[in-house]
Amino acid sequence: MHNFKDLVKAFAEKFSNEHFPNTPTGLYQPGTYFLSLGGKRIRPVMCLMGNELFADIHPDAFNAGMAIELFHNFTLIHDDIMDAATLRRGMETVHLKYGPDAALLSGDVMMIKAYEYIAKLNGQHLSKILSLFNTTAVEVCEGQQMDMDFEKRDDVGMEEYIHMISLKTSVLLAASLEIGALLGGASEGNCKHLYEFGRNLGIAFQIQDDYLDAFGDPEKFGKEIGGDIKQNKKTFLMLHVLEVANEQQKKELNNLMQTNPSDKIEKVLAIFKACNVDAWANELKEKYMQIAYQHLEDIAVLSVRKKPLMELAEFLVQRDS
Repeated sequence: MHNFKDLVKAFAEKFSNEHFPNTPTGLYQPGTYFLSLGGKRIRPVMCLMGNELFADIHPDAFNAGMAIELFHNFTLIHDDIMDAATLRRGMETVHLKYGPDAALLSGDVMMIKAYEYIAKLNGQHLSKILSLFNTTAVEVCEGQQMDMDFEKRDDVGMEEYIHMISLKTSVLLAASLEIGALLGGASEGNCKHLYEFGRNLGIAFQIQDDYLDAFGDPEKFGKEIGGDIKQNKKTFLMLHVLEVANEQQKKELNNLMQTNPSDKIEKVLAIFKACNVDAWANELKEKYMQIAYQHLEDIAVLSVRKKPLMELAEFLVQRDS
């Protein structure tokens, strides 16, 4: 069994190969730049870990991991355009550096390259994995659309938001694990438990991400603090504050979201702190972690084989970047 760091290193070595040709430069250079910014490679490594939970790592797990990582980066390039983000991993976003047209096209070709890696999979596994990959890709797009729709609504409920996060963030983590499990020969029941482990872990992961956007250290987080507040995003934190704030605080929040003053982020954060949203977020994160751990517990393999996934889960929800 390998730990997360060992698998990150093994995957990074293979992923460091050139994915794009040199020309036309305007199409391929933005994608090469974006991939050079690095990243934790969490999703492809989850694919490797899902495989190794049941059997030795199959060579196809690396091809599946390549597809997953390229698809994930494609979504990030397009998300940054839609969010008008200025930083990604502490560096200039693609649409600012190369322009929105180049960012759109380079994202598109990155997704196509992802499918080239899926096409390399052994025929025995291809049908199930392609079906899961396609379903997941559509769900991620659905989640992104819901996220944008929520920015224009003032009646978003917590359950709606959790459903959106499950689509936008969680299903790719969950599918990464299940794709690995399929390559490892896991039973249908074990695959479903592993998927639900990943899905609930993904919700906890997003709670931590929302928390870091508001309360993180910008140098460690790699993105500007308060980006969600700036975009009037309905996050776990914002929805909870709108539920528990007093009338004066709600009035001030609504005014800040409508007028967008220069000190908007500072004032919204002050209301967050007054409503103890940080402590609440940690409690909610723990709730989803416990659900995730129960599904991991229910997988019919030796407990020692589950240890790397336990360690990864703890890393994801305790991270500061």
